[in-house]
Amino acid sequence: MNVSRLLFACALVLLLGCQQRPARNQPVQAEDFDIGALGKSDGDMMAEINVRHSLQYLREYARKLYVRNPNQLQRGRYADREAALNALFGPRRLTHYPGLNGKRSAEAIGLAFDEDFYGDRVAAFIEGLRTMMMDAYDGKDVFYLFHVLDPQKLYYLARNFEIAFWKLRHDRDSSGRVFLLSNSLQGEGNLSFERLAGKLVALQDLMANVVADGSNRQIKNAIQRVTSAVFFPI
Repeated sequence: MNVSRLLFACALVLLLGCQQRPARNQPVQAEDFDIGALGKSDGDMMAEINVRHSLQYLREYARKLYVRNPNQLQRGRYADREAALNALFGPRRLTHYPGLNGKRSAEAIGLAFDEDFYGDRVAAFIEGLRTMMMDAYDGKDVFYLFHVLDPQKLYYLARNFEIAFWKLRHDRDSSGRVFLLSNSLQGEGNLSFERLAGKLVALQDLMANVVADGSNRQIKNAIQRVTSAVFFPI
């Protein structure tokens, strides 16, 4: 088995292992055949699975942030969490999320930690991560043989995710309070935040290595202190 096949197999184990398993009395159903799959490589199909799962993890991360920071719903003028999540991930979501002054990616994430920002910090943080991720995947969630992803962008995406999650835990306002509650530094709170963050970083790192192997391109490893909080451009 060559390296790309091995990486693909590892990715399927990671991705499919996170899916819900059918009940014992429920028969295993094969997915409907898609004629478009004939124009896809293993890497294309893996990229689609990766984007889909990454968006699911981001949505769940947003849900948990709203649970711990319900005041952000009022700041975003949403009636409840579901309305806020639909604005971020729903089928009718806007190209540019309202209330962020047209900012996206790293600039949107920056708003979540800006004391002068009076909008929804959860939305700013999550929309920043979402648009940053989509930029790394060239704005696509469907891939075919003629699509060529850049493994360096995917590698930088993983590092940027690490920086963003570090900022979430450590950045504080002038009163010494974190901007958004997630995991408590004292070990309290829901550690599933860390598990979701780890999955998101691992998926992008794995995808970067799969693309690099498939395209015979080397990834330039960058040594950067996460505490510098400077995002890599994508």
